[in-house]
Amino acid sequence: MATTTTAIANKPAWVDLATSDAAAARDFYSRLFGWNLEVSEDPQYGGYATAKLGEKSAAGIGPKQGEDAPTAWSLYIGTEDADAIAKKVEGAGGKVIAQPFDVGDQGRMAVLADPSGAVISVWQPANMSQFVSGVPNAYGWAELNARGLEQAVAFYEEVFGWTHATSPFGDGQEYTQFQHDGEFIAGALEMSPVIPAETPSYWMLYFTVDDVDAAYQKALEHGGHEMVAPQDFAGGRFAIVSDPQGAAFGLLNQPEQS
Repeated sequence: MATTTTAIANKPAWVDLATSDAAAARDFYSRLFGWNLEVSEDPQYGGYATAKLGEKSAAGIGPKQGEDAPTAWSLYIGTEDADAIAKKVEGAGGKVIAQPFDVGDQGRMAVLADPSGAVISVWQPANMSQFVSGVPNAYGWAELNARGLEQAVAFYEEVFGWTHATSPFGDGQEYTQFQHDGEFIAGALEMSPVIPAETPSYWMLYFTVDDVDAAYQKALEHGGHEMVAPQDFAGGRFAIVSDPQGAAFGLLNQPEQS
């Protein structure tokens, strides 16, 4: 796995959902994205399911760990050494929420929080199958919404070696795009002051679809809820919904990148 690990180092490498009703979530996402959900029979994985697009893995869905844990999608950044990343975190102003631990024989991970409080994980793969992204019905983009974005940007640059570029984003805002080896890999925004103060900083995950409006309507028909109705932006079209259990995610189409 050395070559695979190197290829995904410091880039998005996995996404998964921790939910209050894993069976219902599997049904919702299989209908929305056409995923084939394979539930592990190994008790150490606690009913974790891998979403398949063909032979490749698109995402994971599993029960949340504890009643107080949120129902939410999580982003994992690939690494060759999860322990080394964890050691960098506090010095960069973040916090290690879960120290590095093995996930069966699939890999090793840690859960982190950046200085704004947004949670993100790192993933050091071992035997896990290839992660597919950037194609219809798979992960397409991640966007940080942060209170105190400047410190968060510095954190990601120190911990993962990212660089960034900014561009105007309406109403005097700037949009930050993180880069790694010249490739744009994620975005970031200062959280709007109109958002309730109790809303924490967070990473929003977007899934690529052929038709945002059709996917949006399909999500609502299967029990999802509107958060942001379909609309155009400079690079394409997007919408944001929540699944029936309350996990928010985006739908995205960027024609110039397809």
